[in-house]
Amino acid sequence: MITHFQFKPLFDNAQLPGWRFSLYFHKKKLMGIYHQDGKIEWTSNKPDAESQSKLESQIHELMLYHVYDK
Repeated sequence: MITHFQFKPLFDNAQLPGWRFSLYFHKKKLMGIYHQDGKIEWTSNKPDAESQSKLESQIHELMLYHVYDK
């Protein structure tokens, strides 16, 4: 389960695509960069291979909701 999901623009010029995000997953803080094409680049602890695909899908849905569906 994802908790404490936060994101902010990657660049000072907020019109340029890319966002930094952080979240807690299984009591571990994870951070990464969400690129405009939906690619996720992990900048901290990478989730285990078993959870990574599902977690990335959930992050994608959150970003679509918070960034693109406004």
